Amino acid sequence: MNILSITHIIVSVLLVVCVLMQTRGTSVGIAFGGSSETYRSKKGVEKLLFYATIILAALFAALSILRLVLG
Repeated sequence: MNILSITHIIVSVLLVVCVLMQTRGTSVGIAFGGSSETYRSKKGVEKLLFYATIILAALFAALSILRLVLG
């Protein structure tokens, strides 16, 4: 295994963890298409997880393309 494969595995595991930690706070009704009547902004750890998910997803996509190109 080369360093690119190991990095890809680490980023994918971190991405899964970030996504699972975000969905922990949602209610079941919202997950199945219901709507929430109140609007609230992301604060603190929730905001950090949101941005970390975006960064990790972009990094995962870039690593996937790089692995595809390099073989």
